[in-house]
This record gives sequence, structure tokens and C-alpha cells, in this order.
Amino acid sequence: MILYGIPTCDTCKKALRAIEAAGRTVTFRDIRAAPLSDAEIAEIVREFGERVINRQSTTYRGFSDFLKLSEPEAQIAAQPTVMKRPVIRDGGHWHLGWDEEVRAALLG
Repeated sequence: MILYGIPTCDTCKKALRAIEAAGRTVTFRDIRAAPLSDAEIAEIVREFGERVINRQSTTYRGFSDFLKLSEPEAQIAAQPTVMKRPVIRDGGHWHLGWDEEVRAALLG
């Protein structure tokens, strides 16, 4: 399992602690320190579409009008922290965020 996020994100920290406490092995991927490849970005956008972009974030609000109108792939490539977090890959299954549905799927 891979959790994509940033170390300062409280939701990422909560998810990481809960997954580890449940005895699951999880690798944390800091998307700032180890940027996503174009192929990884494409795969994430294919899975979640437009909803992977956090339009309420200060990162998104700081985008130029041109970048706001760009495809999600371009937005994430320009500034990975615009991606909603966490993004979790569990084998072939993807999860976005840390809501009840995601917790139930990952923690049983």
C-alpha cells in the first residue's frame, strides 16, 4: 500500500497512523520530496478525474487563470500539493481522502 501526500498534512498523518495501527504495511510517498512521474499523475487522474483537484486549497486559489483552466494533469505537475490528500493505492484499488468509506475499505 502506498499513501501519497505531504508530511505536514494532518489528514495524511491520521490516515498513516490508523493504517499502521491496523497492522497494515504502508509506504508514505512525500509528493514534494519525490514528485510524481507523468505516468503516475495520469494514472491518478484516470482514476479520480477532476475530483482529485482540491479547489478549496490555497494552492489552487493561487493559480493563474490559465492554470485554473488547465487539465488536472497540468495542475498536479505544476504544483503537486493541489491534489486532494491522501491518495492511497492498495494493490489495484485507489482511494481518495480519509472519510468513513475509505476507512472501512482499508481498515475493515
